[in-house]
Amino acid sequence: MEHTYAVIMAGGVGSRFWPTSTSQQPKQFLDILGTGESLLQQTFRRMARVVPADHIYIVTHADYADQCLAQIPAMDRAQIIAEPSRRNTAPCVAYAAFKLKKRDPLANFVITPADHLVTKEEEFERILRVGLAATQAHNVLLTLGMTPHRPETGYGYIQFRNEDTDLGAEIKPVKTFTEKPNRELAESFLATGEFLWNAGIFIWNANAILSAFERYMPEVYSAFDAGWESLNSASEAAFIESMYSQCPNESIDYGILEKANQVYVLPAEFGWSDLGSWGAVHDQRVPDSDGNTGVRPNVLAYNSHNNIFSVPNHVVAVIDGLEDFIVIQSEDRLLICPRDKEQDIKQYVNDVKVKLGDKHV
Repeated sequence: MEHTYAVIMAGGVGSRFWPTSTSQQPKQFLDILGTGESLLQQTFRRMARVVPADHIYIVTHADYADQCLAQIPAMDRAQIIAEPSRRNTAPCVAYAAFKLKKRDPLANFVITPADHLVTKEEEFERILRVGLAATQAHNVLLTLGMTPHRPETGYGYIQFRNEDTDLGAEIKPVKTFTEKPNRELAESFLATGEFLWNAGIFIWNANAILSAFERYMPEVYSAFDAGWESLNSASEAAFIESMYSQCPNESIDYGILEKANQVYVLPAEFGWSDLGSWGAVHDQRVPDSDGNTGVRPNVLAYNSHNNIFSVPNHVVAVIDGLEDFIVIQSEDRLLICPRDKEQDIKQYVNDVKVKLGDKHV
């Protein structure tokens, strides 16, 4: 697969994992699950099963370029795509696609977040190879859809038509995209058997996705196309700095996939989680007999059930009478809140920033 590449998106700030994740060291650079690897390192290693190491790019905020290189010594600086500002996923996909097309007019690539969990790596590799074979031969936009096993309200959903295509037996045409439904609607989705979770992992060739940008987000296409001669050269950084803030703050899902034709989904099940919250981490840990996770010898829990703990080894914690709480300490930062309030953590972080200063977030 000479023309195969991968792009890892690693520019987020991970505010829902505060206080462990901060703007200086967000969650993709942390060993959230205690595996001995950061989430970025895990993602790079998985992608290297499919794509040569020198064909893997990381797109991230310029502030994190050095952290990426420190964590992935096998990478060259030229493989870091540094964004001067955060403009959501559509501009970063366009940036990566233009750079890859400049390097290789036949570039065919996977684009994936840096901070997702995959537990069945052999099946993950198989699925990627199936998808890459399809997009190498056809100018289509392919997304991976995870088989849902609960009426999750925190994920987007993809409805597919159970029809045969010329892309292979496993790949299905997309009918609709739905963002984060309420529980009743999510339950109805599962009952039909026609819906998958949107994993935010995409496969396409550079020509297909750039043609879609030219049609559906022409302002983004034109902005990057104007700097074609600068890409992959010494003048690239200055060009990107001058134009990037003018790009719309838009997701690739809304900007392209929900509007485009020739969009397909590859249903998959490879032990995926987006690890989007402390609750998602809790689901991946082995609980103690009281349903608590993150309990260590330095944490003494009494009459406490179904809590999420993360306390540094040098801190002794005694916790009594807590039910369904999140207790997280990291350096000089401490979070204690009910588990059903975890969606408010981003607001807590904003309040800390406003009232106590940037150094705490």
